[in-house]
Amino acid sequence: MGRLTARRPVLRIAADGTARRRPDSLAVEEPLELRIDGRPLSVTMRTPGHDVELAHGFLLTEGVIGAASDLATARYCDSVDAEGRNTYNVLDVGLAQGVEPPDVSLERNFYTTSSCGVCGKASLDAVRLKSRFAPSGDPVAWEVLRTLPGRLREAQKVFAATGGLHAAGLFEADGTPIVVREDVGRHNAVDKVLGHALLGGRVPAAGTVLQVSGRASFELVQKAVMAGVPVLAAVSAPSSLAVELADEAGLTLIGFLREGAGNVYTHPERVSI
Repeated sequence: MGRLTARRPVLRIAADGTARRRPDSLAVEEPLELRIDGRPLSVTMRTPGHDVELAHGFLLTEGVIGAASDLATARYCDSVDAEGRNTYNVLDVGLAQGVEPPDVSLERNFYTTSSCGVCGKASLDAVRLKSRFAPSGDPVAWEVLRTLPGRLREAQKVFAATGGLHAAGLFEADGTPIVVREDVGRHNAVDKVLGHALLGGRVPAAGTVLQVSGRASFELVQKAVMAGVPVLAAVSAPSSLAVELADEAGLTLIGFLREGAGNVYTHPERVSI
């Protein structure tokens, strides 16, 4: 598979004006083309690794599948670099019998980037997908929630080396981590986490908390809703559409969760103080 980090020489200029050459670690960003039964569906810029989880999470949150059994196969296609080595940048998944393929021409343009997964949507209506799962779970203690950003940061090994990755983590209501994933795209990190949950039989993700390292966008709320996650917490701000969708869908949305404080924007009844 691809590398997670790459080393490049840089000119480091210090605050006092002195300069020296030194190596620097960068987060690797490579394209992944996702195909369904041989038909190109999506291209996203991602950090290599956990691509099968990424595919499962992406198709779950786009409403294409609702269970791991909806996919029959997942295999890398031949995609070679200049030296003839497989780049593992093309993944073809096969739908199980009876699962309807997505109609790309009608629903959305599936090209996304690492910075914005929702930008390719054809319209707002196209992303207001009906989830198969309703968010559910007992109230989560604030004393647990306030610890999750720190627990997520502790698991960000590649971020510690590069400073260039987003992270998402799925946690039990008592704070026990289920899975943490990093990626150059915040939506990819969430897809990898939810794909892991789907493959492990944890969807619908009742009684869990999805913690993300950045802001809470409309698309991240949509992904949480599609997986049946009851609580989404972000260290930064939510958007107005994210709050609107969370309110409509019954999701508890928390923003600015850092240094022990935070804002509960929707459904505060799921937070125990």
